[in-house]
Amino acid sequence: MANQHTKSSLAGLTLAAVGIVYGDIGTSPLYTMKEVFSKEHGLPLNEANIFGIVSLIVWGLIIIVSLKYVTLVLRADNRGEGGIMALTALALESVSKNSRLYFPLTVLGLFGASLFYGDGVITPAMSVLSAMEGIEVATPSFKPVVVPITLIVLICLYAVQSKGTAGIGKLFGPIMILWFSVLAIMGLYNILRMPAILGAFNPWHALVFLNEHRWIAFIALGAVVLAFTGSEALYADMGHFGSKPIRSAWFFIVFPSLTLNYLGQGALLVMNPAAVENPFYNQLGAWSIYPLVILSTIAAVIASQSTISGTFSMTKQAISLGFLPRMEIVHTSSKEIGQIYIPVVNWMQLAVVVGAVIGFGSSSNLASAYGIANTGTMLVTSLLTFFVIRYGWKYNLYLCILATGFFLTIDISLFSANALKFFHGGYFPILLGLVIFTVMLTWKRGRELVFDNLKRHAIPLEDFLESLFVSPPVRVAGTAVFLRGEADGVPHALLHNLSHNKILHERVIFLTLHNRDIPWVPFSERIKVIDLGNACYQIDVYYGFKNEPDIPNALALCAPYGLTFEPMETSYFISRQTIISSPGSGMAAWRESVFVAMSRIARDAADFYQIPSNRVIEVGSQVEI
Repeated sequence: MANQHTKSSLAGLTLAAVGIVYGDIGTSPLYTMKEVFSKEHGLPLNEANIFGIVSLIVWGLIIIVSLKYVTLVLRADNRGEGGIMALTALALESVSKNSRLYFPLTVLGLFGASLFYGDGVITPAMSVLSAMEGIEVATPSFKPVVVPITLIVLICLYAVQSKGTAGIGKLFGPIMILWFSVLAIMGLYNILRMPAILGAFNPWHALVFLNEHRWIAFIALGAVVLAFTGSEALYADMGHFGSKPIRSAWFFIVFPSLTLNYLGQGALLVMNPAAVENPFYNQLGAWSIYPLVILSTIAAVIASQSTISGTFSMTKQAISLGFLPRMEIVHTSSKEIGQIYIPVVNWMQLAVVVGAVIGFGSSSNLASAYGIANTGTMLVTSLLTFFVIRYGWKYNLYLCILATGFFLTIDISLFSANALKFFHGGYFPILLGLVIFTVMLTWKRGRELVFDNLKRHAIPLEDFLESLFVSPPVRVAGTAVFLRGEADGVPHALLHNLSHNKILHERVIFLTLHNRDIPWVPFSERIKVIDLGNACYQIDVYYGFKNEPDIPNALALCAPYGLTFEPMETSYFISRQTIISSPGSGMAAWRESVFVAMSRIARDAADFYQIPSNRVIEVGSQVEI
């Protein structure tokens, strides 16, 4: 899996990256300029301020996206994978588990991932709602139907997730190429009408604007950041496309198109200040509004799809790393491993998205909530990157401080500007993130308590087998596979089988699954076999957080060790743990209750590990925490 893209051309992958990676940031021109000059910010609409804002946006795209993400962060790949979870794993790998930094980095990464979930809720709501608001620009009397139509589009989008995007996904690239072409043409049209706007390329306009307005400029930064939302997707989708296609798509297609459009909107506002109500839809005149609404809606759906798919991928990684309970994961494509659908996540996210659309009611209200989640994740990314380049790559300390410190200063400024909107909608993604953060930390801690309890009561396997074969039980035909935790001794299922049935299979396998903090474990390193004697074997199976757990396939890899498995002669014994909360040490009572509830609804281990249901024997056991 070192290079998943060798067979695909750079041009093809670049086209796909335009469709999947850049949907979010690509739809930002729909609402950014409108929000910057909204009345609540108190920013006067005049030529100097327009030049200052456009200069801030253009240089933000250069510094934050081009330099930070495309140039620096894309280099921090975890065996080819990107995203906040992969970066967290990379940062944890750079320090030892005994380091004082290990737990704080874990918490930091989890919080960044939690904010990503918050962003994943707001992006569909914001993108589709802002696209639909073009209807009221064309016909103000249609304003009451904007929210209902938005809800219909979103419900339809989530309803078809189970079908997968393998087929329609091929259209994303060409559609988004059309979208970015339209952005560039509209921007160029207005630039040609007022070429003086090209002066906004001079960063002096941005500096003068910040110096002259100060407090108002600081508040305006909370809206300017909307132009950079979706920048995390560049990194998160690196595993699907590789860094080269993402870089090519940005520098040759996306960045020029966005820059031209923001310059064009600036030129339009200088020439026609009345267009501030919705600069995007007023770029070409009334005749273009309805075609733009249709194209914008399609682009917004694509942007939303990218976020939804990203949420599924993030959830799968979190499950593999032990931060969330096992859930049903449906593979929607037989050709592409990344095409997955998680029903629980899909419907829970839809419920929250619908609540956000109804609760906020407009893209202007949602804008306050949008920026804070994105800038929070950007801030966490910068902090984690420091530990990767300092402790993982061993770069010079002063160089690390200078590089990440520069971006941190910008991230803190943008996050602080958005924090001012906390009571005007910014609380929403923060609250949502805190809930998810608490759930993930509770699950992780609860599993550690279960692990410790099992370890305390474990009977050493080697000693048990030695005493067992002093006077061996009756052995019957077939193979018994006992799933065994990393710190478990003798599996409870084996003890129950011996106690009740008084037999032992002619071949006994103790199977332990190990989840490693890397994306992929190659097949050559997937299996480790230890002969325990008397036809008993310990098999260790290693998975990365992007690997697909499949026990029957893992056992097939044992053939070079002389072990072959007949499916109809192999039985799988699994201990089903019933978690019981007990007073005393451990977690707070409410957290233990949350953990117990999650453990009860977690997906069945046999189903999750793709074990044939007709070959499974489950034995119950109780574990106190």
